[in-house]
Amino acid sequence: MSMSNDGTPNDAGLNDGGSRSSAASPTALPRLELGQPVSTPGALELMMARGVSPLSLLSRHARGDWGQIPPEDARSNREALIHGFRVMSSYPLPGGGVVWVITEADRSVTTCLLPSEY
Repeated sequence: MSMSNDGTPNDAGLNDGGSRSSAASPTALPRLELGQPVSTPGALELMMARGVSPLSLLSRHARGDWGQIPPEDARSNREALIHGFRVMSSYPLPGGGVVWVITEADRSVTTCLLPSEY
């Protein structure tokens, strides 16, 4: 992980446990359109309790940082950007819990939710 000018970790372009995403390369993938951002009450409550902004997770998701997902899911997400399928991210939160972020295939909506709410 690299550090930004102010000394904070810079995780831009990370997607699957620390590997670099294609979005950061010269052959960048298409930009992910999020559509209408929404959140379930459970995900919103957990994010607020953990001090995590929903906008920070949506920003990571949109730029191709899909959090902690298996390599096969990262490959599926890259294909989804090209072919218009659903894109999914998984973000462990400080202090515990996980929030998923899912953009629908038609790009009409992106939802923050708990895995138990899927």
